[in-house]
Amino acid sequence: MQPDFWHKRWESNQIGFHQAEVNPYLPRWWPSLGLAEGSRVLVPLCGKSLDLVWLASCGHQVQGIELSEKAVTDFFGEQQLEPQISQRGTFTVYQVGSIALWCGDFFALSAEDVADCAAVYDRAALIALPPEMRERYAAHLNRILPSGCEGLLITLDYDQMQMSGPPFAVVDAETRSLLGDHWQLRVEEERDVLGESWKFLQSGVSRLDERVYRLLKN
Repeated sequence: MQPDFWHKRWESNQIGFHQAEVNPYLPRWWPSLGLAEGSRVLVPLCGKSLDLVWLASCGHQVQGIELSEKAVTDFFGEQQLEPQISQRGTFTVYQVGSIALWCGDFFALSAEDVADCAAVYDRAALIALPPEMRERYAAHLNRILPSGCEGLLITLDYDQMQMSGPPFAVVDAETRSLLGDHWQLRVEEERDVLGESWKFLQSGVSRLDERVYRLLKN
């Protein structure tokens, strides 16, 4: 899965993964992290998610990472905001107030770039990637985020034989294999959401479980 895949999805508006409202798990579980006001939150592969706005409304400094320039410009356009644009290494940074979207390749992100991140929020990054890229993504996240970093991770689990991704199925065992050596993981919630997912129902998927993990970096 190359960058062109995602660029084409955004250009053709094939963005079924985009949610038109704040993810309900975020207000349900994020406050339990107890982060201080002003804490920086990393949001990998953020798209134009309204979750960014919600996190900023909680007093956080939000650092979104997104490959698609269209996703970034759409976000600020839809929020009726005019960002300041600057360059940070290979990233073009679009910023308004406490929201900074870094447009570029997630794998170019360095430990220095996220040294002051107190938390990470992954709703659609891990499940957006095929197996070999999930390994690379997790390894990079493990390498660059500082000890003590907290966060939430949301995954999907279904029979991958019944439908191809993205979003991809990530079973609990794989999540723990990818992150367990570097993070403490705890499942906060697990729900069968098949009845809420028309795309999966139409594809013949017989089971669709969503899991919410709380994360703490060792």
